[in-house]
Amino acid sequence: MRVFYAAETERHAPEFFLLRGRPVANEERAERAERLLAGVAAAGLTPEAPPSAGRAPLAAVHSPRYLDFLETAWAAWQALPGASPEVVANVQPRRGEASYPAGVVGRAGWHMGDLACPVGEFTFAAAVRAADCAVAAADAVAGGAGAAYALARPPGHHTSREVAGGHCFLNNAAIAAERLAKGGARPAVLDIDVHHGNGTQAIFYDRPDVMMVSVHTDPNHFYPWFVGHAHETGIGAGEGTNRNLPLKLGADDAAWHEAIAVGLDTVKSFGADVLVLSLGLDVHESDPLGGMTITTDGIRRAGALIAAAGLPVAIIQEGGYLGPALTDNIAGFLGGFLGAQR
Repeated sequence: MRVFYAAETERHAPEFFLLRGRPVANEERAERAERLLAGVAAAGLTPEAPPSAGRAPLAAVHSPRYLDFLETAWAAWQALPGASPEVVANVQPRRGEASYPAGVVGRAGWHMGDLACPVGEFTFAAAVRAADCAVAAADAVAGGAGAAYALARPPGHHTSREVAGGHCFLNNAAIAAERLAKGGARPAVLDIDVHHGNGTQAIFYDRPDVMMVSVHTDPNHFYPWFVGHAHETGIGAGEGTNRNLPLKLGADDAAWHEAIAVGLDTVKSFGADVLVLSLGLDVHESDPLGGMTITTDGIRRAGALIAAAGLPVAIIQEGGYLGPALTDNIAGFLGGFLGAQR
């Protein structure tokens, strides 16, 4: 299995995060990559730097004004008197009759859906290189590889066409799926992060050519709160190509595996010939966000379950924060996947 990682992403070091109304340290730290890389090594794999894919794959998923905002927001913010070191939106519009603002404060509110995605000096460059990893993984499986892993940081599945959120800035999984679809494949996205893949759902919600399945904690009690329910099945031409499998808060290995199996059956029924996996290790029982109680062995068995489906897979890293077992969890998933492939 080829593994793609871009060292430039380490310069993205967000600080601000608001948890239940209280400012705390941001959990999406560069140390995550160190622990994931250690797990990759433990699985016997060696990462390589992806080539630059340019702006085109990003523009295939995200709006031009959103990409321009990400690229220019930090410098414009720093020019404001008394500005904070990171761009943090203090107002979000109700979209109804809203007009796109000219200034960076208004644009921050337009493009940032919550307070978990501060934009720093190196955020855009890091997000672009994370997307390069996803493109490289998609190209590898399109070229005949059975699987490839993009160690993408920052993650991406909470970002819609032009709204960031939940530590995410560019939707790496959607970029990979769009790349595969444009190449003539019939992709499905399976998101097994503890959080619903709301951004990915929004991007493909009216599309008949990409299946989206998300297994996650019930959004009545967990981020992203407003979407991710079972009745959301797509609209227009995309009706029937979206499936949500929400689980109760604190779900265990058995419930998670059962939902993943249902998700894989849905992917099979869709007729997908390639899978994009949004891999969230924040399902683990030790993860600081505490949505599920999945064990390291449960994560390993999920890897085997997904490999046994027999589809080529572009694995895109999503969540998995600084719990003590992060290294073991990625090593376990990759080991379970590779073992089943053999």
